[in-house]
Amino acid sequence: MSAIKFLHSDWVFTQVGGGQGTRCGEWLPVTEFPTTVHVELLKLKRIPDPFLGMNEWEVQWVGESDWTFKNNFTITNAELAACHVDLIFEGLDTYATVTLNDREILGTADQFVTHRVSAKQHLQPGSNELAITFTSAFRKGRELEKEYGKFHLWNGDSSRLHVRKAQYNYGWDWGPVLMTIGPWKPIFLHTYDLRIADVDIRCRVAEALDVDITVDLALSKDSPGSASVLLRDPHGSVARYQDALAVETGRASTKFYFSSGEAELWYPVHYGKQPLYTIEVVVKGVDGRVMDSRHEKVAFRRAQVLEEPLIDQPGKTFLFEINNIRIFCAGSNWIPADSFLTLLSPQRYRDWLRLVVDGNQNMVRVWGGGIYEADIFYDICDVLVWQDFMFGCGQYPAYDSFLKLVEVEARQNVKRLRNHPSVVILAGNNEDYQLAESLNLIEYSGETSECSETKFPARRIYESLLPSIVSELCDIHYHKGSPYSAPGVPTTDPTLGDLHQWNVWHGSQQPWQNWDTLSGRFVSEFGMQGYPNVRTIDHWLNGRTDERFPQSRFNNQHNKAAGFEGRLELYLVENFRHTFDMDSYVYYTQIMQAEALATAYRLWRRNWRGKGREYTAGALVWQMNDCWPTTSWAIVDYFLRPKPAYFAISRELAPFAVGITRKEKKTFTNELSASSFIIETILEVWGTNSTVAEKKARLELTFFELDTNWSDKISMEVVMAPNSSTELFSDQLSGQPIRTKLSEVPRTIIVSARLLDEAGVVLGRLSNWPEPYKFIHFPSVKDLGLSITIGSDGESVELAARVPVKGIVLDVEGNDVKWSDQAIDLFPGDPQIVKAVGLGGREVKVRFLGDSSS
Repeated sequence: MSAIKFLHSDWVFTQVGGGQGTRCGEWLPVTEFPTTVHVELLKLKRIPDPFLGMNEWEVQWVGESDWTFKNNFTITNAELAACHVDLIFEGLDTYATVTLNDREILGTADQFVTHRVSAKQHLQPGSNELAITFTSAFRKGRELEKEYGKFHLWNGDSSRLHVRKAQYNYGWDWGPVLMTIGPWKPIFLHTYDLRIADVDIRCRVAEALDVDITVDLALSKDSPGSASVLLRDPHGSVARYQDALAVETGRASTKFYFSSGEAELWYPVHYGKQPLYTIEVVVKGVDGRVMDSRHEKVAFRRAQVLEEPLIDQPGKTFLFEINNIRIFCAGSNWIPADSFLTLLSPQRYRDWLRLVVDGNQNMVRVWGGGIYEADIFYDICDVLVWQDFMFGCGQYPAYDSFLKLVEVEARQNVKRLRNHPSVVILAGNNEDYQLAESLNLIEYSGETSECSETKFPARRIYESLLPSIVSELCDIHYHKGSPYSAPGVPTTDPTLGDLHQWNVWHGSQQPWQNWDTLSGRFVSEFGMQGYPNVRTIDHWLNGRTDERFPQSRFNNQHNKAAGFEGRLELYLVENFRHTFDMDSYVYYTQIMQAEALATAYRLWRRNWRGKGREYTAGALVWQMNDCWPTTSWAIVDYFLRPKPAYFAISRELAPFAVGITRKEKKTFTNELSASSFIIETILEVWGTNSTVAEKKARLELTFFELDTNWSDKISMEVVMAPNSSTELFSDQLSGQPIRTKLSEVPRTIIVSARLLDEAGVVLGRLSNWPEPYKFIHFPSVKDLGLSITIGSDGESVELAARVPVKGIVLDVEGNDVKWSDQAIDLFPGDPQIVKAVGLGGREVKVRFLGDSSS
């Protein structure tokens, strides 16, 4: 029987030749394992915290130095008696030379791969020394760039394109330059006589939802014996069993079948359950002795990407269908959740993914400039996963040694990910086609899209190497890149494939109110920046109160986006009156982000109009998370503190939601005159229903004039079609007179919309205010009648008001509170209760538009 022995204790490390980290010949103890150099030096107080102040630039020497890690471990005669003793390195970052008892056994050049090395011939009974010397990936990349050429890119140092390492380590427009180095994944000894080399499990669900399962087994060598394959259901009971399976030429295969309705199917969260089956493979020798075993979790789901002609619009759909249910994919982009990956505990992954689920999201996209995520991420992920291969924003090379690295990397990671039911698409890269188009590097030749080897050589990777590996090793849909439209079609085409919509913030910097004209078939990136929780800002300021203002050097250091001040201010000044004290600036950028992103989801979800009219089939915000404390596009900051945008998006993605637009319609009464016209204000209301059953509800529209006591109300019974949006109301805005002159200032009419079920429970709320908000004359705070009542449990807050209030954000002094909602709009007669875990009865502070802070 095989055995595993982890080598995770008694490690020491040193800077090769000595330097700023260690003196020559000085070995420092490793505090935990796996690890990387920055983490160890930080724990030993040899470097300042790079997440604070300007300290990022005090530690650049770490990633440009060479380091050696050393370990002494004991081997017994019994362990050496095994036919094979292998050393397994699950991940070395990145260029490493490994010696065992002073004999070189391995050289590495890819952070993303696992290495298995036969070690028995180099081992001895008793003490053995394992040493790993890491060469600076930055310096090695510069050497490769000199040899193979300098290529174009966005973000980071151009040498990164030659290095198979997490690209965000080189710096991005949301992350620092922190070139990690070290043994970042487990290292262990594997003793065995015979091992299972591969178990290829294909679970194919037909349209009728019956299930075929094929299990192909490969052993490490041709050896006589037998295998058994047992399939357990999610409750632990034996569902299928195949015994005494003959192993011939080191291979064996068996099949199982479930008729429709017999097996439990896997659905993404919000659509059903996520049952996991277990396949247990046991291999025995001719003497009946167990040689090796393997347990694999699997699930059964029919996952398809459908690209079909649309009714009434050009192009094709780009939508995901799970078990014959077409799903509007609403979620977020995922970057590595730390600059130092070994600090990410399983619990921290759980906390992050819990936020995804609680935010009503059903998809995350693992972005191509980070890592193929840790096993725990996929193991616990109950939403759909869009998985990029690790290429981002670059003109990558395709010389032979580079292609060999990529092939091994792709094979290993496809095998690792293929059994996870959440992974429904594999994309070749992030924005590489877009960069190539911007530089005129692509030469298309008809529908075959022949590659131009000299200008964009990486097309060999995305259009040949990766798709061949994916088709060989799994049944997951392959997409050439993100964004990608179709052969010969620019990536900006909104009628095909997926789209990165950055004409809000980047590009033409259009108003966020134009999201409806900036749609695509699947919007896999879009975003708006917002400052994080003020506690996170105070963390990186590290006591420097003199730096506590928006334009300070420290705050500039913690926003990596080029031109961010101008872009933030552009959208702020177009929409709000605001001041520049730190707390107010934080509030206004957060409300801006919440308004912008909620508007996008609301308008694009409207485009999900039923079969054949899935004009927009998904929207993934950039981004869910941060890798360090910073100001970025994230909707939850590094410390897992949700920004108001997180809650605004969550409301838009609820199973039932209501949407509103108001638009001015100008009609000329005399075709020969420019001054003779009427302006009508048209209100349109729709409902969205993500469930698979129609929903009867009551729509309540209440109208308020902010400057007077005037109000009006419309109530109607509505039926929302299943799994689509439904138009519910269109008419002139109540209370708004028809205007005949541009000098006539519209009345400030506020609309509150609610969807209620038969029992009167609110299914969804939305308000619609005249924009831009900067033109509104908000009532005096004393006239609002705003009340904040702490519940008897001390862990909830009831909000009520006599006058409409916009953009309420709650906070307390001292330790943060886990709020159930933020960015709240409040209306007379409709109080709202917000849960506040950790409040402890403390006094609640409140911010809102028109609170006299501007």
